[in-house]
Amino acid sequence: MVTPPWRINEVLDRAQNGPVCLEKDFDLKLLVPELQRVIKDYGISFDPATPVPQDDSLADSLWNAAMDFYLEVGTLCTDTHRRILFTEEEMNEALGNFPGRFTLGFGRDSKEISNRQIEDTRRPFCLFSPDITCDEDLFVPMSMAYLQEPLANGVCAPILDELEGMPIRSGSPSEVKGSVAHAMMFREAARRVGRPGIFLKSVGTAESDAAQIAASNQEWGERLTDGRFVASITELKVNNSLLNKMVHFHTYGCFVGCLAGPILGGYAGGPEGTAIVGIAYHLMGLLVNQAHFMNYFPFHLKHTCNTMRELLWVISTTYQALARNSNFVSMSNGFAAAGPCTEMVLREAATHGLVSVVSGANLWEMAVAKNKHKNYATPMEARMAAEVGCGAAKEKVSREDANEIALTLLKTYEENIENAPLGKNFRECYDVRRCKPSAEYMALYKKTRKELEDVGIPFIY
Repeated sequence: MVTPPWRINEVLDRAQNGPVCLEKDFDLKLLVPELQRVIKDYGISFDPATPVPQDDSLADSLWNAAMDFYLEVGTLCTDTHRRILFTEEEMNEALGNFPGRFTLGFGRDSKEISNRQIEDTRRPFCLFSPDITCDEDLFVPMSMAYLQEPLANGVCAPILDELEGMPIRSGSPSEVKGSVAHAMMFREAARRVGRPGIFLKSVGTAESDAAQIAASNQEWGERLTDGRFVASITELKVNNSLLNKMVHFHTYGCFVGCLAGPILGGYAGGPEGTAIVGIAYHLMGLLVNQAHFMNYFPFHLKHTCNTMRELLWVISTTYQALARNSNFVSMSNGFAAAGPCTEMVLREAATHGLVSVVSGANLWEMAVAKNKHKNYATPMEARMAAEVGCGAAKEKVSREDANEIALTLLKTYEENIENAPLGKNFRECYDVRRCKPSAEYMALYKKTRKELEDVGIPFIY
């Protein structure tokens, strides 16, 4: 089987010459009506009592609805106002040739990532990421703290928003300079913890295509064994800058990921529509973004997290549909409402890791404090999600058992999501010089872990 890309020139041609469509018409006259149609036609219905459904027919109906939906809607290129459309035969060709597994990183630090099945007993690929901006002086120690975690098979660095006293502005020379510094310091951090070949996902500091291209360098920057992102614009859109990145990444030869986060409460509507759009994003990721892997993070429009029951249902049903009908390689990205060093964030992390892995996902953990507060992230939240997710695979947790555990945990934090505690920042949670969690956070972690074990949560060790 071949790996992506799938016919790059076809994608670029359709982005320039596909059917003309204004963005507001794409949203309101095409996406929303088609989404409502397939929800009705395929009988998709959210049940709040089952955040982890056990109905295979629901998963298959969601897959068929998403295929139907994406064939009709496609992807809009916002710069050209053209729709990128595919035939069913083309979609099946791309799906049929996708290998479903890749080796990321190099040497002794390399690790295979593959598609997973429902209730899969194989350990998931775990990528650790703070998913937040940080102070420049924290970049290396924060990266080292994540890189030294034993369950981290790959790491995404924090994001710089200033460098050497200057703000980093997208599209400006400061962004190029900041992105090059990001790549260099991230490589340094990996070497300093003794994992020079680990899969590095970068460069989050680089928003523009020019800055991403500037960071591509085998000697000091982004290597061929590392991963880069071609993001998407909500919902199901791209622009020329994103397509520039896609072309560059593939001609450079590195691994390409697709970043996709359908919004519950936006154009995707409720849980049913959000799940369908999420599956459509995976199809778009393969055909337009030309991705080897997905980072999938559906989230709530108001609360900016995905640990409440509606979003757990979206995550679970999406991954069950993908597992039963495709070879997609996809990582479930957790977004927690609470911040570091709180019992609530550890419970959210455990729930997200459990539900994702049992449903067929790999893990990307985790954005916390609603992904809004600089320096508010630590490896402890990702550790909790990964220990639970890997434990669920090892202990062969069923969907039925995962659903009961999720319902139990939801009772402990769901009503606090709107006013979740901010917690403490990285400096308050870690010894920055030693890249070591504080005694306070370690004690809280152990206490919460014991409480989770008492309600049936499995841990890897």
